[in-house]
Amino acid sequence: MTSDAPSSLSAALASGTVVLDGGMSNQLESAGHDLSDELWSARLLAEQPDAITEAHLGYFLAGADVAITASYQATFEGFAKRGIERGRAAELIALSVAAAREAAAQAKAQGVARPLWVAASVGPYGAMLADGSEYRGRYGLSVAELEAFHRPRMEVLAAAGPDVLALETVPDADEAEALLRAVRGLGVPAWLSYSVAGGTTRAGQPLEEAFAVAADADEVIAVGVNCCAPQDVDRAVEIAARVTGKPVVVYPNSGETWDAQARAWAGRSTFAPEEVRGWRESGARLIGGCCRVGPGAITSLAEALRPE
Repeated sequence: MTSDAPSSLSAALASGTVVLDGGMSNQLESAGHDLSDELWSARLLAEQPDAITEAHLGYFLAGADVAITASYQATFEGFAKRGIERGRAAELIALSVAAAREAAAQAKAQGVARPLWVAASVGPYGAMLADGSEYRGRYGLSVAELEAFHRPRMEVLAAAGPDVLALETVPDADEAEALLRAVRGLGVPAWLSYSVAGGTTRAGQPLEEAFAVAADADEVIAVGVNCCAPQDVDRAVEIAARVTGKPVVVYPNSGETWDAQARAWAGRSTFAPEEVRGWRESGARLIGGCCRVGPGAITSLAEALRPE
């Protein structure tokens, strides 16, 4: 980042590299919170919002410039299943942004001088189902039906005042199209981030086609991938930069694999923070980690991206 604070996240991306945080769930679990619930981390918005703020603060102090809110699984439908009425659900969705803002204020009070940003997470439809279908896509819904699902909570998140909407872990281009329709007119920029496997989306579409959906979307300030294996990043960054001409966002998992049936992670970590320099050279400007990537890895990543 330059010494002159940028006026917006878009300006920050134009002037350098911005560091994203890591996984919210692993940070909360390491603090002793049980997330074996269909609402996942969103449950704590209702029960222990201070825990969400504390998790964000840990990442800001570790070197992250952007906190991604705990709203990935926060939906009206998901809260309704728990008996939470619509008005209260809207309050909880908005609280996810407030919790991240509070963490930024606490980080500033502890001496963090760099600009800090808040990205409001908008997870895919499959995240609400809590059955692993966000890693498959193709829910049997039309683009219009998906837009109708996403728009109400995006309106609440936008009204809460984040710096950007993180349209993340999107498994297929149809849902991306729905999200891009829903973001229009909200007055908040967005990034679009697919979950991928090799050279395709999780639903099997070529990445060239998937990224092209966002190429002409003025609201979108970055396009890329998240919640994927680290080894799938290099190719995706190159394609995203070439197809869209936009800054690229990338935040992979640790390399372990999520078992939706067992609701547990398996395998070993292959996340290597030193690889981020290559991602940056290929066009990545928003760089961080997703599931199972903790504050220590974000510190290493931030150090690797500092100007020499």
